[in-house]
Amino acid sequence: MGYGNPETDVLLSRGDRARNMKAVFLTAGAAGMYCGSCMRDNTLVAALRARGRDAMLVPLYTPIRTDETDVSEPRVFYGAINVYLQQKLSLFRHTPRRVDRLFDHPSILRNAARLASGAAADDLGAMTVSVLRGEHGAQRKELARLLEWLGEVRPTVVSLPNAFFVGIAGPIRQAIRCPVICTLTGEDVFLDALPEPHRSDVLSLIRAHASDVDGFVAVSDYYASYARERFALPTDRVHVVRLGIDTAAIPRREEPPDGPFTIGYLARICPEKGLHVLADAFIVLRTSGRSCRLRVAGWLGASSRRYLDEVRTRISRAGFGGDFEYVGEVNRTRKAAFLQSVHVLSVPTVYREAKGLYVLEAMAHGVPVAQPRHGSFPELIETTGGGLLFDPGATGELAERLARLMEDAPLRRRLGEQGAARVREHFTAERMAEQTWQVFHRYCRY
Repeated sequence: MGYGNPETDVLLSRGDRARNMKAVFLTAGAAGMYCGSCMRDNTLVAALRARGRDAMLVPLYTPIRTDETDVSEPRVFYGAINVYLQQKLSLFRHTPRRVDRLFDHPSILRNAARLASGAAADDLGAMTVSVLRGEHGAQRKELARLLEWLGEVRPTVVSLPNAFFVGIAGPIRQAIRCPVICTLTGEDVFLDALPEPHRSDVLSLIRAHASDVDGFVAVSDYYASYARERFALPTDRVHVVRLGIDTAAIPRREEPPDGPFTIGYLARICPEKGLHVLADAFIVLRTSGRSCRLRVAGWLGASSRRYLDEVRTRISRAGFGGDFEYVGEVNRTRKAAFLQSVHVLSVPTVYREAKGLYVLEAMAHGVPVAQPRHGSFPELIETTGGGLLFDPGATGELAERLARLMEDAPLRRRLGEQGAARVREHFTAERMAEQTWQVFHRYCRY
């Protein structure tokens, strides 16, 4: 696919073309929540810039929140409040820009999580369908503003944050005349939660607009295979670029923490992440007479507070409430301290996780993991040798894996060392950045 002057294509060498690429990464903010996709995008763009690449990170919906230095632009497109108002009231589809700008103020958008958490599934489904309709949706004014800005910036490649934005790929390609790449990061969880007919409408629109996307980047082999089938994507246009983390500032743990054996959980607090599964395995361990404790960290939304209370109550009624601790949400410094305090990490998701950033972070700190045998976890553990697998939902088998790690210190140490070494070999931010740039280079023409 040509987007520019073919004569320049001949004159520039491969290295020259790579140096002259300018990438705009669109990333979907999650308001006040630490979001794995946002953190991945922020780490990626920071690593590209460190390598001298011309890359910009532009938030959609809300400003992003990350535990590293935020490299995103201060402006937001498709502001969550405007998107919502334009969906619900036709009046806001025609308001002047000065009015829209008020709702796009960062301080207001950072509180937009309340809007999202209170929105009904039917409203979220309708908005997703509308955004996927691009210039034919209720948010066409937001698309026009984004296209105007992209025309001023003049990128040579634009990256979409997920498949729910493929409806704007065609307008971008037509207006900006550059290739569009789409990241695939785990759309299935949100998609499967949508009520009908929105779920079917969203799936049909993704499949219909997929041909407008030049290439797709999946964050794991598992999700690449899933997306090819679910979204009917051509195999040769789906590329795998595994997650990468900034390992430079992460010290390797030389000795395990003092005190009783500690099981850690580091993820969003919600049923999908499986804290209740881990709690039941913890109860099995304690009931069998083993001395251990459970430490939990992660973002807790208002809708999941009752869930956490139920987990805490279940442990307390079993007689082990004194050995359960929820430390709250953790920033980068507190996260490092948390991981240094645990002997093993387990996030037994009940869904098939596409990413597993927390697994890499734990292993980078020398902490072995116990994860369900589905989603991205088998390939992460196979590549790193940094943990053990169990059948999804099998509480007894998870308890057995944890008991094995508790009682076999040499095994625990070996898994921790292997995981730390191989994360630094296969899952670095630098490796992710270079592989992403190579994919972009494949589709760029000057």
